[in-house]
Amino acid sequence: MNAHGDHPSQLSALDPKQVQAMVALLQEKDEKIQSLQHQLDWFKRQLFGQKSEKKDFSDHPYQTTLAELLGSLPKPQPSEQDKQTITYQRGAAKKKPLAGSPEGSQLRFDESVPVEEIHVRVPELEGDNKDDYEVIGEKVTYRLAQKPASFVVLKYISQTVKIKSTQAIISHCEPNAVFDKSLADVSFLVGMLIEKFVYHMPLYRQHQRLGNNGIVLARSTLTNLVKRSIDLLKPIYQAQLEHILTSKILAIDETPVKAGKAKKGKLKQSYFWPMMGECNEICFTYSSSRAMQHLKSQVGEFCGTILSDGYKAYDLYSASVKQCKTARCWVHCRRYFETCEAMEPEASAIALAYISKLYTIERDIQALKLQGDKKLTYRLEHSNPVVDAFFKWVEEERSNPALLPSNPLLKALRYAQNQASGLRVFLSDPDLPLDTNHVERAIRPIACGRRNWLFCWTELGGEHVGIIQSLISTCRLHDINPYDYLVDVLQRVSLHPASQVEALTPRRWKTEFAHRPMRSDIFRSHDD
Repeated sequence: MNAHGDHPSQLSALDPKQVQAMVALLQEKDEKIQSLQHQLDWFKRQLFGQKSEKKDFSDHPYQTTLAELLGSLPKPQPSEQDKQTITYQRGAAKKKPLAGSPEGSQLRFDESVPVEEIHVRVPELEGDNKDDYEVIGEKVTYRLAQKPASFVVLKYISQTVKIKSTQAIISHCEPNAVFDKSLADVSFLVGMLIEKFVYHMPLYRQHQRLGNNGIVLARSTLTNLVKRSIDLLKPIYQAQLEHILTSKILAIDETPVKAGKAKKGKLKQSYFWPMMGECNEICFTYSSSRAMQHLKSQVGEFCGTILSDGYKAYDLYSASVKQCKTARCWVHCRRYFETCEAMEPEASAIALAYISKLYTIERDIQALKLQGDKKLTYRLEHSNPVVDAFFKWVEEERSNPALLPSNPLLKALRYAQNQASGLRVFLSDPDLPLDTNHVERAIRPIACGRRNWLFCWTELGGEHVGIIQSLISTCRLHDINPYDYLVDVLQRVSLHPASQVEALTPRRWKTEFAHRPMRSDIFRSHDD
């Protein structure tokens, strides 16, 4: 009897075509089982697994196989000026105090945090016997406290005067505001933007908080104020995008968002296309589709290298523009092999070790502070052999007849082989990074926002989200406080020449206006 309960004589009596059909059926069943197991492993990892992509290959059982394939690569030697002899005694680790933080306090804060003094009542210094006591010292304790969200109504009182000799009446105008005859101060406008797009608090929650603090406003008023504020920032966003497109290397990705009504009860599937240049600036361009036409309309005739994943739209765009070429992200390639660790641990470990070696070389380049031709020479000497060995191994593994079509390893090998030319581009350009991780980190606010505001009711709302997130994310990249930037820019934009709008982008604003930004009247009253 065999495993399926059939006697050998019964199988021999079957028609060869029937036997072949049974074998094919069993193979198909095995493929389905493997596919389901792979999906189950993936879901388990998303729920309970490690999210970090860092791996340690120092004692991996398959690392010796990779070492034999690569051989011993030369290690970088630091120059004489980088060598230092340092002798010291290790002590207990201490956190560096911030400016404004008191010594000896566990609470760390900078000078911008207000401190209110509270003098503790001493009963001994009161009453008839207070002369019997003498103050010999003070003990100071710090505690972090929080006030409920507070709103202030600014009451402007302007006097009307009359010239006695001519009886002429002079009436002073209302103080300047971002919007004429608006009820909102710039601090309130920026507060809404920061709450919604930095801390992802939808407007309906902000509206509830206003009501809890005794302020009655229509929710449509909040929506209108946000829309008008972002409309003022649109020229700055466009100037930033134009500067990004002058970069030699353009890193692009896509992330989905629900925006606009498709039909009753259903929203359109739209996309943000984040584009990041070489000066730490990013713009989230909005599109109602994932088609290549969006690249043509936003990027135009780009002259340089586009760094992206393996999405075909980038190749189609590059083919239509003569001076544009595409490079591929090594992290996207790595993730394909990472998904098949459970089914093919040995093969995936070898692939991951190859890619890990490339990143080790990049860290060595960074430690040696190599740039330009020296960096390119180092890559050709150290990274090129690793890349050649990796693709040679990919070709050998892909020719293995034992790999079933449903095996995720075959999919990973196919992806790596198809993207080989794009993955090799970094060997010819010293300024090209290995991956688009810097873009993916900048996408996180969009993903966090989707979990809170869920969707954009209109496509115009989707465009507005892209505009404000572009400026806020760029502020973060340049270590700028988004609140200070927006308070200044919303007041300055009406006074600034349109021909010099690029000076208001976060990159330029930091050097030209950050030392003395325009502030709200609420802060001016405190300063006075």
